[in-house]
Amino acid sequence: MKLQTLKKLNMLRNKLLRSLPVVILTFAIILFVDFQLQTRDIYKRNVIHDAPGRMSNQKFPLSPAKVAANPTKSAQQPAAVSELTRGMLQAEIQRWRDRLKVLERRIDQAVTSSPLKLTDIFVAVKTTGRFHNTRLSLLLQTWISKTKEHTFIFTDTEDKVITSRGYNMIVTDCPSDHSHQALSCKMAAEYQHFMASSKKWLCHVDDDNYVNPLALLSLLSTFPHEGDVYVGKPSLDHPIRANELLEGNKTKEVQFWFATGGAGFCISRRLAEKMAPWADGPRFEQTSAVIRLPDDCTVGFIVERRLGIPMVHSSMFHSHLENLALLIPRNIPIQVTLSYGLFENKMNSVQLKGKFSVDEDPSRFKTVHCLLYPLTSWCP
Repeated sequence: MKLQTLKKLNMLRNKLLRSLPVVILTFAIILFVDFQLQTRDIYKRNVIHDAPGRMSNQKFPLSPAKVAANPTKSAQQPAAVSELTRGMLQAEIQRWRDRLKVLERRIDQAVTSSPLKLTDIFVAVKTTGRFHNTRLSLLLQTWISKTKEHTFIFTDTEDKVITSRGYNMIVTDCPSDHSHQALSCKMAAEYQHFMASSKKWLCHVDDDNYVNPLALLSLLSTFPHEGDVYVGKPSLDHPIRANELLEGNKTKEVQFWFATGGAGFCISRRLAEKMAPWADGPRFEQTSAVIRLPDDCTVGFIVERRLGIPMVHSSMFHSHLENLALLIPRNIPIQVTLSYGLFENKMNSVQLKGKFSVDEDPSRFKTVHCLLYPLTSWCP
């Protein structure tokens, strides 16, 4: 991505450099023609009759000495017009030089700024004890095997089998149910561990998400360095409405966009730092209680309502709440996240053909993984 940007900037710079001589030549021609026209006009005005039947001896433009001696006639000279034309030429050349300087600075920034690496991304997976051997096991077998070093599993139950295999498992004190208090408790833990790390991005996913690491890296690399970015996909086609609890047991209706946790979302470090007054320590759960909504809604509330920063909507994140069968198979390898689950009482997953049958791979995660990583040992 950075290489493509660099190529485009260099192409634009070369185009400007090729165009600059043409601009200079064009203005030089204009200057020359202007001078010729003005000289001819003065010649005509100087060839005048001093008296009837007698021509003036002054048939050529006045010499500099005579111009100085005769200021009235000097007004007839083309100096002012020529100066204006030269000034226009100089201004145009300066404008092109300024554009080249801007391009040079952009190229320098593109070259010197360090590119984003996969290991710069803190991937947080939220799960619970009862899904360790099913949902989580599938993720460990597939995409987490490619992001093991910088993927952190947040759960409520200790699992020595998983930790003995070298995975980063954080056992929280959060309840194991699906209440908004339990969900917000785990999100608070994700935020705390990310802030204690040196990672540049926090990306949250659920245990029914497949993450395409390269697509994730490609997406995040498009955002400006040190920007305030909150990117994901809303589950609604409109901002959510909530009642914010105020002092004196009063409420106020608020609305905001939020990225559904079921599809995953990402937050830049700079934005995460700004969230601290409402997310650090116990404050995240307290903020969640103010709007009485779960973790993903609370993140949207903090970012959009408290900080006034708009969410970036991306169609490359997917949850089980959408009809995944509508995804075109050839576009699946460029999606950031996928999901699976029941939708309208039927299995909802991407429609991707492969060596695994639907019974062997109902989520189609194994099929997707073998498409992305065909040399995986267990791929057919």
